[in-house]
Amino acid sequence: MPTPHHIVIVPDGNRRWAKKKGLPSVAGHREGAKVIEKIVQTALDLNVPALTLWGCSVSNITKRTPQEVKFLLQLFKLHFNRLLKNKELAKHGVRVRMLGRWEELFPRDVQKPMHALMEKTKEHTKRNLTFLMAYDGKDEMQSAIGRIAALTTARPNLPVTEELVKQNLWTHDLPPVDLVIRTGGDPHWSAGLLMWDVAEAHLYFTKALWPDFSPEEFTRVVTEQIGIERRRGA
Repeated sequence: MPTPHHIVIVPDGNRRWAKKKGLPSVAGHREGAKVIEKIVQTALDLNVPALTLWGCSVSNITKRTPQEVKFLLQLFKLHFNRLLKNKELAKHGVRVRMLGRWEELFPRDVQKPMHALMEKTKEHTKRNLTFLMAYDGKDEMQSAIGRIAALTTARPNLPVTEELVKQNLWTHDLPPVDLVIRTGGDPHWSAGLLMWDVAEAHLYFTKALWPDFSPEEFTRVVTEQIGIERRRGA
């Protein structure tokens, strides 16, 4: 039986992990980046067609201390440069994309490997790896509503259907989300995360802080989802 088509991960708990160990918060972010690489590889091994990872919200970039934001940005730069050299992406036909306001909020040197990664993988069609960078789900919905408003102004009789909404989302060519995994032991939503696409998703909350989230737990959760009927409200 197939694995879930689209898995979203909210990797929460880096700063709390560091605090528990008496370390600066940046140490948690550094360890968290290592876990992302492991989970991406595990998702490839499990043949997950679409994996979306929450990288940061708008408020993570605009409201945290300048020192922490500077570290995060340099960590993103390092991470995406490493991903550029990852031969597994071509092997598995993975297309990489970034969704959010990162082009508005990130320095050009951080944007450079992100643009390069998207350009390098744009022709890949087998799988999707999406990073939500300076993302806010309310931004995405406002953008979709604005586009639809323009369309209906030009074509007053155009029906506003589910299909039309989906076509105007940033995630227009990604499948609906089957499974959301949130680490950190705090079972809440964040900034309207993919609010349209998660409408029928299964939710998994783990007490593990992100740096402690293992490929083994990820594999177990994904495996448990295999064969679950996706009723989509029916």
